[in-house]
Amino acid sequence: MVDRVSITCDRIGIVTVIYNSESVLLEFLGSLAMQSYQNFVLYIVDNSSRDRSLEICRQRPDMRVVIIENEKNLGVAAGNNQGIHAALADGCEYVLLLNNDTILAPDILDQLQEGLVRHDCDMVTCKMYYHDNPEFIWCAGGHFQRWWGLSSAHDGAGQKDIGQYNVPRRVTYTPTCCLLARRSVFDLVGFMDDRYFAYYDDSDFLLRCLKRGIQLWYIPQGMLWHKVSSLTSSCSDFTTFFYARNHVYYVHKHLSRVEARLWYWIDQFRFCLSVLLLRSSIEKWNIRRKAAIEGWDMKIFPPFATNELTTDTHKSNG
Repeated sequence: MVDRVSITCDRIGIVTVIYNSESVLLEFLGSLAMQSYQNFVLYIVDNSSRDRSLEICRQRPDMRVVIIENEKNLGVAAGNNQGIHAALADGCEYVLLLNNDTILAPDILDQLQEGLVRHDCDMVTCKMYYHDNPEFIWCAGGHFQRWWGLSSAHDGAGQKDIGQYNVPRRVTYTPTCCLLARRSVFDLVGFMDDRYFAYYDDSDFLLRCLKRGIQLWYIPQGMLWHKVSSLTSSCSDFTTFFYARNHVYYVHKHLSRVEARLWYWIDQFRFCLSVLLLRSSIEKWNIRRKAAIEGWDMKIFPPFATNELTTDTHKSNG
């Protein structure tokens, strides 16, 4: 059963995927409630959390919330797709993909929406700081590095903000930690590739947008603070596996077979070298090796083809 919400012009559908996110949700929801731009619906996709995440989300009478509950963890990409589908079905004009391990400046929605209009573009992103080092930049837009297997790079990462990224500009990449897009983007490009589960799904989506000529602008007046790796460890076996697997799948999908095969062996060489230099363990190498094999063997399907998504429950709150 799907509860539809009443939509007015220029309504933003904010999509966030939660999984045992209890530790970050109160600050995230609190910063959303303080937004100067209130014409939004928050679509919360829960990937079968086992903590108090859903209870916290339901206790927000101060904003319109739609909760989508899954019986199992479908991953970040599939969760985002569920939220995007729901927002578009409800008639939202814009979709904002947003991490919930963030704290938002009170005017970020205003700044992003105005940026779309001012620069007559299709997508915008903001200036993102480290939460634990709030004067230092985590990402100020980004770009792709073809010479490094089309990996993405964050502009300004680790730099103290002294105004060097205060000018709006066109960029080619941003993490979907914060990405505002017109609904027409999804009509043209399709949705996230849910085979990634987590990691590289944002690079894949932004690269597909770039190939279709969709413009992405960086809006420095919009700001947030990101609790980097607060919900997943950067050195966990989960992260090691999916980074290795998905990079191989990603290059196989977007580069020629010869280039993809080259990058496959470069990755294998890097894994071996890290063990020889005592920067990694044999156990990590085995995880990466098996992940890379799986990434290469993953069947490629057309980037615009997505399976119809179903949800176990889709509830409106508030």
